[in-house]
Amino acid sequence: MRQQPFEAIVARYGPMVLRVCRAVLGNTATAEDAWSETFLAAMRAYPGLRPDSNVEAWLVTIAHRKAVDQVRAESRQPVPTERVPEVPGVDGVPGTEERDLLDELKALPLKQRQTIAYHYLAGLPYAEVAEVVGGSAEAARRAASDGIAALRRTYRKGDSR
Repeated sequence: MRQQPFEAIVARYGPMVLRVCRAVLGNTATAEDAWSETFLAAMRAYPGLRPDSNVEAWLVTIAHRKAVDQVRAESRQPVPTERVPEVPGVDGVPGTEERDLLDELKALPLKQRQTIAYHYLAGLPYAEVAEVVGGSAEAARRAASDGIAALRRTYRKGDSR
């Protein structure tokens, strides 16, 4: 079985990987950096990928590792005292409604954020989510459930929309 050209992989899975990175890291340049790093690493490893591999799960695993690297890097950076508001761009950047949800996601603990992103945005089953984040499928299911429950309590609370 012959592999698809890597460009086809990026076109097919690129938006999903970006959604996962944004869900884990927020809608920041850091998420875009993680997306780029994901595909750079994937491009290097792609020739050695087995033909029967689950490319989507493989990319989510790489994105997870790159997102964790970004979280670690952010934790080592000095915290600014004043922050200039980020001006929303146009192509592929969520609108204000999605931005509110991404802010709520970012407030969740990392494991809950990751399991929600990988299961609900990337569509991975809990068993594969567990392989990516560590632990059991039941623990991944519980983390996602707790995260969704927290979002239901906080997201748009008091909003009449």
